[in-house]
Amino acid sequence: MRYLVVCFTLVLACCSGTPRGIPAVEDFNLNRYLGDWYEIARLDHSFERGLTNVKANYSLNPDGSVKVINTGFSVEGDTWKEAVGKAYFVEEKNKGHLKVSFFGPFYGSYVIFKLDKDYQYAFITGYNRNYLWLLSRTPSVSEAVKADFINTVTELGFDTDEIIFVQQDLSDGAEQRTSADTPAA
Repeated sequence: MRYLVVCFTLVLACCSGTPRGIPAVEDFNLNRYLGDWYEIARLDHSFERGLTNVKANYSLNPDGSVKVINTGFSVEGDTWKEAVGKAYFVEEKNKGHLKVSFFGPFYGSYVIFKLDKDYQYAFITGYNRNYLWLLSRTPSVSEAVKADFINTVTELGFDTDEIIFVQQDLSDGAEQRTSADTPAA
């Protein structure tokens, strides 16, 4: 039994770490990061597959943790999907490294490794190079930001052939849902 507890703890610790050679940003200010972020690009995963118009909203919970509400439109299902989670800092609160959970005691790493000085776009990874996002305060970014993202993540060893750019233009007929429309959790 003790062996299982140790193994489980090690697995959870691995999932909240940072990929080798990709440090989290320093001088991070959570209050400036709170609010809406649009998903511009990502490495695709089953939990987001087929979603367009993906947006995340970050707000403070009364206990000091961060409430995370992710929404996206499923074209196939013609419905909005939502996931509500909770995030905590892994290290110091001025470091862009959090752990996020959308189900129970299982946490994944959320590592902000590049952040615009005005908090207008961010590059995020998970505990390894299989997870990657480009988030922006607006539904689109300049070609220069996209090029910087691709160049940066190429240098860091991400598989850029697998990056998808997320449709944010609502051409699928979905009405945009704002965080104010999102039910409270």
